Amino acid sequence: MIHSIKLTALACVLGIISCKGSGGDNPGPEEPKPQVKSDVAFWLTNGDKSVLFKQQQTPLVFSDALNAFPTITVDDTKTFQGIDGFGYTLTGGSATLINGLAADKKEALLNELFRWDSTFIGVSYLRISIGASDLSAAPFSYNDLPDGQTDLTLQQFSIDMEKTDLVPVLKKIVAINPSIKIMGSPWSPPTWMKTNNNSKGGKLKPEYYSVYAQYFVKYVQAMKAEGITIDAITIQNEPLHPGNNPSMEMQAAEQADFIKNHLGPAFKAANITTKIIIYDHNADRPDYPVTILNDPEASKYVDGSAFHLYGGSITALTPLHNAYPDKHLYFTEQWVGGPGNFPADLSWHTSQLIIGATRNWCRNVLEWNLAATADYKPHTVGGCTSCLGAVTIGTDYSRNVAYYIIAHAAKFVRPGSVRIDSNIEAPLENVAFKTPDGKKVLIVLNSGTAAQSFNIKYNGKTVTPQLAPGAVGTFVW
Repeated sequence: MIHSIKLTALACVLGIISCKGSGGDNPGPEEPKPQVKSDVAFWLTNGDKSVLFKQQQTPLVFSDALNAFPTITVDDTKTFQGIDGFGYTLTGGSATLINGLAADKKEALLNELFRWDSTFIGVSYLRISIGASDLSAAPFSYNDLPDGQTDLTLQQFSIDMEKTDLVPVLKKIVAINPSIKIMGSPWSPPTWMKTNNNSKGGKLKPEYYSVYAQYFVKYVQAMKAEGITIDAITIQNEPLHPGNNPSMEMQAAEQADFIKNHLGPAFKAANITTKIIIYDHNADRPDYPVTILNDPEASKYVDGSAFHLYGGSITALTPLHNAYPDKHLYFTEQWVGGPGNFPADLSWHTSQLIIGATRNWCRNVLEWNLAATADYKPHTVGGCTSCLGAVTIGTDYSRNVAYYIIAHAAKFVRPGSVRIDSNIEAPLENVAFKTPDGKKVLIVLNSGTAAQSFNIKYNGKTVTPQLAPGAVGTFVW
């Protein structure tokens, strides 16, 4: 260890690597200043936070040199799924916190997150809640009525409550990145449509299936009128978890009925092209989307299935892809529990989501909430009380582990990229992509307990970087 530190210090003095400190877990991206000839750009995050998403000045030049280190061979002649993007859920609470920042700090944060250039990370996909999620200050829908009342024609439907924070923030984001993809997911319908007349639990009454389908139509149209295109919707967040607030139970057969007899025809009649994505829950129940995809009248309206990973294995998604190769897969949520364990969270989320979900055919990867306060607010009564935001917001903002996890992919694997082939050499978990402009991107996690040198081989030539234990590197050439 002492020998390694001395070598690092010498390399710093000689200008081979950057001597700039990380400043804890607060520093954001910086303008790269290449000082050495290198065929491969190398961006690094160390589990001990000594380096946080910084471009390294390590010279990596492809050559014919041979060594005994493990070799990751990248083959862009073998291609897999296309990539839609990487990002977060902009919860209602996240929008409120961001919108409450001073104007200069708000502009700085939104540019840092959503602008794509040499300095910023370029988040390319967002999920938002249709009505409240459990990380809103309180439950609400877009058609709340006094007890005993109904509104079968949705005359009182309104997204006006979103025009305080969510819509203004989204408008700024869309102005920064007009091509960002946005997915909407409901946690609960209006309570008057439910069997228990409550935001928590219950089911959608069958007599209101068609009314609820029109609720989705009005939502997509209302957001469009604000200049916000909803690329996709899921039918119900976590339909097998009715214990959250808000929440609703919806079994697979019920979701199939809702899609084939109500939502699908309603979207078609209204000329809405927003994708319909099913399930939106854990990988331990792939039978749920299978039930819907096996129904040809429901399946014809379905773009694909969405998953979380609070249960099951990410590898369960590949058999689903193999069974329905014309249907897409999405990874739409994973939380970091506060206060967090940076090295463990960086390693697990990179392994299971950035690498695992994409190697198992997902077109996107979304971490959970974008922003929260230092004490994990706001949230509903009964909602998540320890969800760590990708950024923590007070009078200023600081970056947490989910920021760096997503940055390692979002900045380089742009929408329209495709996953390409690469082999796994333990402990070097990895995934590779080819971008629309022809660059190759390799994301590598050293999940071992010792530093590891290794080869990246492409077109018969190799470069040889090194990663500390628990470190994540993104390599671009």
